[in-house]
Amino acid sequence: QVQLVESGGGLVQPGGSLRLSCAASGRTFSSYGMGWFRQAPGKEREFVAAISWSGGNTYYADSVKGRFTISRDNAKNTVYLQMNSLKPEDTAVYYCAAGAGYVGGISSLYDYWGQGTQVTVSS
Repeated sequence: QVQLVESGGGLVQPGGSLRLSCAASGRTFSSYGMGWFRQAPGKEREFVAAISWSGGNTYYADSVKGRFTISRDNAKNTVYLQMNSLKPEDTAVYYCAAGAGYVGGISSLYDYWGQGTQVTVSS
């Protein structure tokens, strides 16, 4: 079992920045890939970013490429999502996920999910 605990969500103004954290515990080790997804009201869950836990490979949705950065700290079993130049359309519940191996943006291949954290971008 893998437990994922997210933090860092909140309210931010357009153009601002926010960093989300996801701390993993349990049977997490270097072969697990990590990802971030988001879901806005009335919309389907969509992929945001993914990272191979030890391989250094990253993958981003086109909508966030150049603005968001996914990173990891293996010593802390933690992944981060640095969000810059935030837009109102980034408003959503953001979910952290873990999967065996590197599964990229395919949500159905992730095995564990965090509780979600609300990000609101508004003036």
